[in-house]
Amino acid sequence: MSAERPLEGIRVLEYAQYVAGPFAGMLLADLGAEVIKVEPPGGEAYRHLDPFAPGESRYFYALNRGKRSLVLDLRTEEGRRESQALIRTADLVLHNFPPHRARAFGLDWETVRSLNPRIVLCTVTGFGPEGPLANRPAYDLVVQAFSGLLLTGAHPEDRLPVRAGGIPIVDLTAGLLLAVGALAGLLHRQATGDGLHVEVPLLAAALAVQLQDLVWVEALQGLPPALDPERPAGPLDLRRRAEEVALRLSLNPYYRCYEAQDGYLAVACLNRRQREAMLRVFGFQDPALEDPDKVPEDPAERQRRQELVRALEERIASRPVAFWLEQFEARGVPCAPVRDLRALYQDPQARANRLLALLQQPGVGPVWVLGSLWRLNGQPNPIGSSIPSLGGLAAVSLSGGEDHHGDRGAFF
Repeated sequence: MSAERPLEGIRVLEYAQYVAGPFAGMLLADLGAEVIKVEPPGGEAYRHLDPFAPGESRYFYALNRGKRSLVLDLRTEEGRRESQALIRTADLVLHNFPPHRARAFGLDWETVRSLNPRIVLCTVTGFGPEGPLANRPAYDLVVQAFSGLLLTGAHPEDRLPVRAGGIPIVDLTAGLLLAVGALAGLLHRQATGDGLHVEVPLLAAALAVQLQDLVWVEALQGLPPALDPERPAGPLDLRRRAEEVALRLSLNPYYRCYEAQDGYLAVACLNRRQREAMLRVFGFQDPALEDPDKVPEDPAERQRRQELVRALEERIASRPVAFWLEQFEARGVPCAPVRDLRALYQDPQARANRLLALLQQPGVGPVWVLGSLWRLNGQPNPIGSSIPSLGGLAAVSLSGGEDHHGDRGAFF
């Protein structure tokens, strides 16, 4: 084990497909774990989503670098037997099967623990392992819709609810939570000698990114509408929801985007000092800064705040982005230009911190991917190897009857 690879010697079996589980596995690989991606015949589904060559997909590349691939058919007795042999050698198992399929494949907690009492099992479910939806399949868009997250960025011109940027926020958040849970499970094993089952529902991840909006103070607001028989929810009104989002934006001049003469910029002032500094750029005053706890329920107060927003919009639209960035940065106002993701390929900040990495993919050539998310002992954490080719490993060579834990008992 080294500071650069703190999980070196930890073997992870990743049976997961799509986003959440593979993202967690990739993060663990970045920290030094040996991650073996167990795939069905033909490979996991993401290898074939919008491929640019047979079995080669950008979606798969994004989530699976630093791993090795092993093909097992868990629908067969032989495949399950080889899987069990591997589980006996592993430290951690990741999967995203619903409970009934996990049992059929021998990846439920009871079976896995009987094979390896020290194993850490990390599972992603859609709606959670209990309740009426426990066995219902779910993906990011489904859970965003179910949880209310899909409406948080509604716009008045929307004809249908739209997932923000097409980004799988729920899946990625669940992957991060699963990686944290995996580390907690390894620490639990170090302390007790016992394994642990860590579960993360996608629904929990969807609520986690809405935790601020979940707070409901009954003493001030009464019962939440869904619990109040006198205020039935009724059918969803997309336009009304969009108007609520727009109203919230119109009342906050300090944390939003503005259109300048030649582009867009964002400002993010969360305290009084920053807000006063922003106003000094324009010579404006805001009485609300004298009483930051004042709630803009009064129609006159709402109108005054909206007028301030309109005045700022008019001034900012008159000059280029670079002019305003210079003015704001000189006064300590948090700000940034609004850019396309592709600008990051040549951005000196992203390059200096190695947040983008260039891999040489066999048969494909140079491929840019996400770099490591961590710095360890002040240095960027090196990422693993290229994206695995399907079935690059053989199960016999991995299990082989040896005790994988024999010389590593002191670590986790």
